[in-house]
Amino acid sequence: MESLLGGSLLLSKLSKVFTLFSPVTLLLLTTVSCAIYVYNRRRAHIVRHIDKIPGPAGLPILGNTLHINVDHDEIFNRIIAIRKLYGRIQGFSRAWNGPLPYVMISKASAVERILGSQKHIEKSHDYEFLKPWLGTGLLTSAGKKWHPRRKILTPAFHFKILDDFVDIFQEQSAVLVKRLEAELGNEQGFNCFPYVTLCALDVVCETAMGRQVNAQCNSDSDYVKAVYHNNNNGGGGAAGTDQDGNNNKDDYLSHEELGRKKRLAFLDLLIEASQDGTVLSHEDIREEVDTFMFEGHDTTSAAISWILLLLGTEPTIQDRIVEEIDQIMGGDRERFPTMQELNEMKYLEACIKEGLRLYPSVPLIARRLTEDVDIDGYVLPAGTTAMIVVYQLHRNPEVFPNPDKFNPDHFLPENCRGRHPYAYIPFSAGPRNCIGQKFAVLEEKSIISAVLRRYRVEAVDRRENLTLLGELILRPKNGLRIRIARRT
Repeated sequence: MESLLGGSLLLSKLSKVFTLFSPVTLLLLTTVSCAIYVYNRRRAHIVRHIDKIPGPAGLPILGNTLHINVDHDEIFNRIIAIRKLYGRIQGFSRAWNGPLPYVMISKASAVERILGSQKHIEKSHDYEFLKPWLGTGLLTSAGKKWHPRRKILTPAFHFKILDDFVDIFQEQSAVLVKRLEAELGNEQGFNCFPYVTLCALDVVCETAMGRQVNAQCNSDSDYVKAVYHNNNNGGGGAAGTDQDGNNNKDDYLSHEELGRKKRLAFLDLLIEASQDGTVLSHEDIREEVDTFMFEGHDTTSAAISWILLLLGTEPTIQDRIVEEIDQIMGGDRERFPTMQELNEMKYLEACIKEGLRLYPSVPLIARRLTEDVDIDGYVLPAGTTAMIVVYQLHRNPEVFPNPDKFNPDHFLPENCRGRHPYAYIPFSAGPRNCIGQKFAVLEEKSIISAVLRRYRVEAVDRRENLTLLGELILRPKNGLRIRIARRT
């Protein structure tokens, strides 16, 4: 009886308190209370499932922030260390970046559950820093914009169009080979990264916009500085420099430029798509040109530089590549190979694939999960960032024996049979894989074959002494030093 009386008194007091508030205030309080309740329920769901996954112990609110709050040079190594230390059996581990859960995955079957799904195509917030420069082009856009844009862009990488681009690859490769003559006799070695980067910049500017910027011969021009600075800062350069680069590109985003270039460029194809009934605004076109220039420049120059260093450690493999090229081209080292001849260079292609296995240009791929995913009995809740650690995935000894050794035989046909399709993903995989991977491989074949036909390459830097920077593109901290000698 007393408890009923006490309850009645409490309700009476509460009703008097509520009469002090207006209906709007009461509605606001109710809404906020419900929101807090729903948030706490969801948060409890996330924490309950994430903490079942192996990973380092974290602090309240801070999570593992202090554990990964290291110098810029050490971030990538710390991510790899966490992945190696925890979850070896499961193939994935977790870490808390403050209140945000990350699950780092390096098991092919688990990777397939994420990348192979049409549901998990949304990039994580880790890519937001690119949007001020790239906008929401193919790399950074979400589902509603990404699906139709992908459909529009796919024809731009048809093999007939790539055949036209091959001429650009060859011409710029010839400029690179000529410029490398300055390094003959340099016994101390030289950093090949700047040479390759400027060559790739020449290629991407002409294929993207139909414009010859002569980056290799005129690297001090304002345009080259603007684009080079922008690309190497991932869009994080100074606003003035960013605007300079965009203004130069805007000069070529007009219908009047069509027909005045000697070759069809990616930009022309986008404008033609607009004229063919597909609505692409000026801003849409610029987003995709910027995205093409970023993805077709940084990733390719990194891949070629790493492969040259790796080939510099294996003279026998170099000789085998040159023998293959000579056999295909009849021993003629003066003319350029055709697209068909490039496609026939299977051993060179195996070397490129092996280089991308050891040093994938994009070592981490991050997706935001929009719904719960069950992987081998572990639940990755909606809202989790699934981070595919490509660098670690490619070094699975069960898939690639002696995984740290450079061995192109990993990609001979007989060794590829039965391999899980998501065990090797240098160009990502699934519905959001890299649309320009054939373009990239042809460019890499063109440039590497041109260098090896003229020069013998020797590595100066030892791989084990290199510091890797792997935030977006996998780079060496201090470049990659090689020596060259004229091939006889």
